[in-house]
Amino acid sequence: MNSSEKRVAIALSGVFATRMLGLFMVLPVFAIYAENLDGFTPTLAGIAIGIYGLTQALLQIPLGRLSDRIGRKPIIIGGLVVFALGSVIAAMADSITGVIIGRAIQGSGAIASAVMALAADLTREEHRMKVMASIGMSIGLAFAVAIIMGPVLHSWFGVSGIFWTTAGLAVLAIAIIGLVVPTPITTRFHRDTEVEFNWLGRVARHPQLLRLDLGVFVLHFVMISTMFALPIIWVKQHNFDVANHWWVYLPVMALSLILVIPFIIIGEKKRQLKQIVVMSVVALASACLLLWWQHNNWWLLAIGLWLFFVGFNLLEASLPSLIAKFAPAAHKGTAMGVFSSAQFLGAFFGATSAGVISEHFGAGQVFIVNAVLVGLWLGMAISMRQPPYLSSELVNVGSVDKQQAQELVMHLTAIRGVAEAVVIPEDGVAYLKVDKNALDREALLEYSKLD
Repeated sequence: MNSSEKRVAIALSGVFATRMLGLFMVLPVFAIYAENLDGFTPTLAGIAIGIYGLTQALLQIPLGRLSDRIGRKPIIIGGLVVFALGSVIAAMADSITGVIIGRAIQGSGAIASAVMALAADLTREEHRMKVMASIGMSIGLAFAVAIIMGPVLHSWFGVSGIFWTTAGLAVLAIAIIGLVVPTPITTRFHRDTEVEFNWLGRVARHPQLLRLDLGVFVLHFVMISTMFALPIIWVKQHNFDVANHWWVYLPVMALSLILVIPFIIIGEKKRQLKQIVVMSVVALASACLLLWWQHNNWWLLAIGLWLFFVGFNLLEASLPSLIAKFAPAAHKGTAMGVFSSAQFLGAFFGATSAGVISEHFGAGQVFIVNAVLVGLWLGMAISMRQPPYLSSELVNVGSVDKQQAQELVMHLTAIRGVAEAVVIPEDGVAYLKVDKNALDREALLEYSKLD
């Protein structure tokens, strides 16, 4: 990448990270804090935690397409302003209804699709995957930091302070977009990062992609419901002050990552990704059962949480990779859009169900519901076929007509290591699926019009 592309990668990763940090920091502490709000019930507390996922799922695709018409930066800056406004409303709220409204407005600043499209506008096709990978890693890092920092900030400033911090992070992200990220000279539709409405039905019905969409729904369902129930159990059953919960989250997260990184490498390098996914789902199901069975035992609760994060972090890293492998070469953006929407919906329904279950049956029963859902997912994971170990590549082929596009497809698929090629004349881009271990990159670059 050139210096401009590196700056874009760092800046947009920072924007994503600051926004996700703000959304997630409240998770480990909110269920306890909410008891002091007017109108509190556990069900409403669950809705307050998860409502951002519903508004995100509803708005991220439409706002991404709107950015094609009016520009990326207006949508992103506007979304961050809305996100900051929701944070301020939640910070100032003294009722559970006020927090629900604030969290819903936070989620309405759904800028994920527009940020990805901006990244595509500002990077050359041959380097775009590197930028997307850096953004993806920033999201994972933000989640890990948020789970640890939430209890720390709560001990310093309270949950209202967390929401004020979130508003400040949104202002920082606006500054990054305005001062660091260049404005693209041209804005156009990118099939690798944006959703095509006429492909939504086909992607949603794809048997392998559907398994992954349902899987990420379950994954975020159980993640957010677990983060709702655990603080209640630690405080109510073990008298473990919420300000000190990071003592558990920090070592548990660190020890889980020590295992996760080697397994991710094995899955990709040894072509064992399906086996890693099945193993991770088994670990997640086992963790949910252990958390349910032994939630009265402090140490076994901590061990169950460690096993939970091993499975969660492995799946969080593996599922997007599988989406890229199974998605049609020219329609990965649509596949990722459906996948992201399923993820946000899982967060909403997971938090809401955790609130309902906690209110009527007790927080410990949340884990048995999670175990059942993960068990159902295990059946889908086992029946998933082995993924093609192919990577997405983009090549700028310049202006071509329909006849030239057809000829290019023939030439590109004849190159060693190219398994699939789609050339769409109006895009001037070849969308490829390649085996990186076998790819003749020099031959491929002969067709590139990269400046």
